[in-house]
Amino acid sequence: MSHLAVLLVALIADRLVGDPDWLWRRFSHPVVIFGNAIGVAEKRFNKPSDPGLTRRRKGEFVIAVLMLGSAGFGWVLARLFCNLGVAGMLLEIIVVSIFLAQKSLADHVVAVAVGLRVGGLEGGRKAVSMIVGRDPEALDQAGVARASIESLAENFSDGIVAPALWYAVLGLPGLLAYKMLNTADSMIGHLNERYQDFGRAAAKLDDLANWPAARLSAMLIAVGAGLTKGTVAMRRAAELALTDSGLHRSPNAGWPEAAMAGGLGLSLAGPRHYGGELVMEASLNASGNRKAGAGSILEALLIFRRACDSLVLLVFAGILVSF
Repeated sequence: MSHLAVLLVALIADRLVGDPDWLWRRFSHPVVIFGNAIGVAEKRFNKPSDPGLTRRRKGEFVIAVLMLGSAGFGWVLARLFCNLGVAGMLLEIIVVSIFLAQKSLADHVVAVAVGLRVGGLEGGRKAVSMIVGRDPEALDQAGVARASIESLAENFSDGIVAPALWYAVLGLPGLLAYKMLNTADSMIGHLNERYQDFGRAAAKLDDLANWPAARLSAMLIAVGAGLTKGTVAMRRAAELALTDSGLHRSPNAGWPEAAMAGGLGLSLAGPRHYGGELVMEASLNASGNRKAGAGSILEALLIFRRACDSLVLLVFAGILVSF
């Protein structure tokens, strides 16, 4: 069974089942294991007493070892599954689906909409704190809604499209290496005193690994906007991705976020608080509406689901072309 065929079934399985809570209450999720390995390596090698260049070199060594180890384990799994026939194929589908995040991401974002409608501002702040790093207490209702929509768009790229893309290209070795890298970036790829040198390689490699997925994600979101709201919304999403993506602090996150801003007619990003400090950032679709609420979140989720459908159709088309 080809990688694309496995990916197609895994995307459908993840959409329907997601990450069962009962399973991960009993066992550690692979991403948690990746995070533990990164944490151990960071404590061992990232010494504050070392010069910046030494910390940078150690960071390069650590991320190289972690990614090669992940890719090697992926290769072992692939060889094992190949020798197990139908059972191996089913196991590979399960493994791939574990590293996708369609249902879990949608569930977390739905929780923000429910929180706003049921618990008001405090309910929304509590729910959004589970998916964003900014200070929830600094957010008003519109800020809570926009933050969840931005997280939905960004994580569509690095939580769904990127792992799907790397699996399609390089199989399980590519998928596991990407997830290790993406986890490392989220943990040590920060521009602060502790990580700016040690985590530099992880951050730069993650930017490179997410470059194609971010642009594909913007295209899929534009298609999703078209399927949900019509051709005007699709054209606006595509145009905003091209014109405003470069305004974002990230070379990649701006693409899906700008596309989502265009599709919804909202202004996203802009100034936000992290760690009690105001960080000034440009707005995406600055002329758009800044007012957002639970309804805006649900509308974004409709676009997200149509974008996920479009990804499934794209994979299916790839299977047909490969015959």
